[in-house]
Amino acid sequence: MEEEGLNMQKKEIVIGQEQENQRIDKGISLEAEGISRSRLQKLLKEEMVLVNEKPVKPSYRLQAGDTVCVQIPQSRPVSIVPEEIPLDILYEDDFLLVVNKPQGMVVHPAPGHAEHTLVNAVLAHCQGNLSGINGELRPGIVHRIDQYTSGALVICKDDRTHQDLAEQLKEHTIHRIYHAVVLGNIREETGSVNAPIGRHPTDRKRMSIHSKRGRHAVTHYRVLERFGKYTYVQCQLETGRTHQIRVHMASISHPLLGDRLYNRNDQNPFHLPGQALHACVLGFRHPHSGEYLEVSAPFPESFTKLLDTLYESSGQARSNQLSYEN
Repeated sequence: MEEEGLNMQKKEIVIGQEQENQRIDKGISLEAEGISRSRLQKLLKEEMVLVNEKPVKPSYRLQAGDTVCVQIPQSRPVSIVPEEIPLDILYEDDFLLVVNKPQGMVVHPAPGHAEHTLVNAVLAHCQGNLSGINGELRPGIVHRIDQYTSGALVICKDDRTHQDLAEQLKEHTIHRIYHAVVLGNIREETGSVNAPIGRHPTDRKRMSIHSKRGRHAVTHYRVLERFGKYTYVQCQLETGRTHQIRVHMASISHPLLGDRLYNRNDQNPFHLPGQALHACVLGFRHPHSGEYLEVSAPFPESFTKLLDTLYESSGQARSNQLSYEN
């Protein structure tokens, strides 16, 4: 049974023998069609899921005969003003699009950045047809990249697509490759940083591996080229925490070139607008076709010029590292 209230949708499910003793978030995920398990867990924590008219924890084990009521807040109308800003679209269909976000553009409106964001541009391009799961200020946004990080970002046009991709992100099955230039000469050819990331204990603008509430985070890196004082690397995300690559590389004493937040001693000799980090490759299972989709994003001009300068100053022949090796 479904009810439509003014701001709430309700789904009522009666538990059968086949769901006996299953965790509630798993046991009702198939019955609550259109709601991902991750969203069910969030609703459970917000006490929006009632069993026999009482809120329960995500660990609750279902009993035959239980009546489960899932209360789903309706997406609020988006009040962000669409703006006709040119987009570098790498892929688009009826359900999603992948854009190459330019360096310096904020993904969604936030304090100090109410206009000229990627969301403003995408709202105009899609004529308002975006998923509403992530709230009024983040329509269509499943994952983000920092203001001064450029590269591939997927945008969802409907809630079902959004839920599916959010689940893939949670399960760490989305393929994400970044290229970066870091300070110092990394000794090993490959390596991994496995360190939890959370909010910095004293500086709220920064993230840290020393947070008491850090979440599991893993970054794999591989050296592409060495330039003496600098190293050109490829990073692959196993998880996707805020500032993950920036925090992890700084934690092993190789902060990103141009990243003044995590290396305040960086003199920025190449006059970069921000950290030298680009999201090169984004690959995932298409939520509707089921086929694997992989998109590559061309480098911004600032990154290309940086590499040109590093090759020229080192006297090295340019290698074929722009092919985004997996």
